[in-house]
Amino acid sequence: MMFPLFYRSIHPMLTLHSRVSRKFSLQAAVSSGPQEFRCSSITSTRIRNLNGAVRALKLEKPRSFYGDSVIVADDDKYGNKQVISVTPQLYKYILANVREPEILRDLREETTTMRGSQMQVSPDQAQLLAMLVQLIGAKRCIEVGVYTGYSSLAIALVLPESGYLVACERDEKSLEVAKRYYKRAGVSHKVDVKHALAADSLKSMILNGEACSYDFAFLDAEKRKYHEYFELLLQLVRVGGMIVVDNVLWHGKVADPLVPIGDGITICRKL
Repeated sequence: MMFPLFYRSIHPMLTLHSRVSRKFSLQAAVSSGPQEFRCSSITSTRIRNLNGAVRALKLEKPRSFYGDSVIVADDDKYGNKQVISVTPQLYKYILANVREPEILRDLREETTTMRGSQMQVSPDQAQLLAMLVQLIGAKRCIEVGVYTGYSSLAIALVLPESGYLVACERDEKSLEVAKRYYKRAGVSHKVDVKHALAADSLKSMILNGEACSYDFAFLDAEKRKYHEYFELLLQLVRVGGMIVVDNVLWHGKVADPLVPIGDGITICRKL
């Protein structure tokens, strides 16, 4: 039942309207299973009664039901902002509202049966990548670290027919899955698969005169080499282009000075 959150959002409006008029009309609906809460033509007296009813209803859910996902920043220089943590319940809500094409869903479900499936980006992240590509009007893209191709396929699907995506991956078995889905989705002509060490592929592209000719890059590969990949991508992506780096916060470890050097932690701190 989401009534407490809804109450917090409409309560200032109720107060404002009650000052303007002694009587007004308000249409409100709150989901509580099969039932709906509705009110109209509320007078100031009824508002007071409604407030009392809301306070009673708020007791139905423990405070931790919402409080566990909210953290108040302890640095008042930033206004003591409330930071929302993605709880399992909230993440389930996010995934339920992601626009995921059927071809991507099929690839995701097949990848979950493979070793290392946790390396696959999530549907919400893939949608974000595709949106960023569209927002900047990218036509030439690079992906470093393809795995089975979920994120690269999401990008290729939104590229124009003349679009071009360089997909760098060293694992042949994973690439076979990716190429099969590129073909099934009808985007193989947009994707240039480079089966080699990513650093070697990127250096070769620079030597080939492709510097500053790409609009967008997504980096999601071996963390210990992030700094090297990033420096190479800076040469390949044009001024005004975009480089998206995955795992930069690395489960929060980048903010922990006690975490030892390794596993890309120091590299991510530099980025």
